Amino acid sequence: MGTPKKAYVKKAIEGKALRVTQVKSRISAKPKTQGTLRALGIGRIGQTNTLPDRPEIRGMIARVPHLIEVEELGTEKS
Repeated sequence: MGTPKKAYVKKAIEGKALRVTQVKSRISAKPKTQGTLRALGIGRIGQTNTLPDRPEIRGMIARVPHLIEVEELGTEKS
């Protein structure tokens, strides 16, 4: 038997948040790109969502920088 792998838990950076706003249409975008916008919680131009600043969210933002604007906030708002 091998040694058990250590559990790796990603934690959100305390007090950090990102405000993501869609600025361009997703109509001509590939289905995977459209799914990323859906996962970010935005679906229309001008729609905004506040998300925690985590590596998973940063990765999604990196996939669609041409369709969104990102603003860093000091604290997370519910």
